[in-house]
Amino acid sequence: MSSIERTGGVQSLDRAFGLLEHMAAAGGDVALSELATSSGLPLPTIHRLIRTLVGSGYVRQLPSRRYALGPRLIGLGDAASRMLGSWAQPQLAGLVDAVGETANMAMLDGDAVVYVAQVPSRHSMRMFTEVGRRVPAHCTGVGKVLLAQLPVAEVLALVGRAGLVAQTPHTITDPERLLRELEKIGEQGYAVDDAEQELGVRCVAVAVPGGPSMTALSISGPETRVTWTAVEKITPLLHAAAAALAGELSGRAVP
Repeated sequence: MSSIERTGGVQSLDRAFGLLEHMAAAGGDVALSELATSSGLPLPTIHRLIRTLVGSGYVRQLPSRRYALGPRLIGLGDAASRMLGSWAQPQLAGLVDAVGETANMAMLDGDAVVYVAQVPSRHSMRMFTEVGRRVPAHCTGVGKVLLAQLPVAEVLALVGRAGLVAQTPHTITDPERLLRELEKIGEQGYAVDDAEQELGVRCVAVAVPGGPSMTALSISGPETRVTWTAVEKITPLLHAAAAALAGELSGRAVP
């Protein structure tokens, strides 16, 4: 194979993955014309790539002649999240050793957050979240710190689809208030769920910088132990663990 052929193959692969990401960002089904607008690629190129993706099961064509992500991606996503969770275990265990509370790893998946790894606290009274559980983004520490990474338009589109359902009396249910909260999170570099998902529970979370996807680490526990003084001590430990994990993940990338 010539260098020109190899370059063309890599370019097609890059464009195909880009189209999948644009479809995921759209939050549902898309038309080819919408993909052309968001990707900047010519329609004939998009049609050729989409036809290949449909044939392999990574994209499906709807009766409306629009396109959506295909079922074959589900298995890949599950395997990737399990592998990512296993890579995070040492960092999570280190956080539990240092802090004494439950450490979690979560990812933004569509309009919700899914927990992909956890190391529980050794306390008899502790927080436990089943790996694989999906929770709303607007009322969780991991969800809010990930929403803070998104443009305002994407945040409003997400909450427009998912809603701002009150889980407790402390849940943020006003879009404008949520945007102010996300701005504050962006400035300070961490998020706190202060009994917003579950009464009596406080959680502090940070984003994993430069990760392969929207990923966050958190520490959660009873508010009697995860005090505001404890939050100040926990936050730098979370940042260090997130940076270490990001370094490990980037080191695993194929050059």
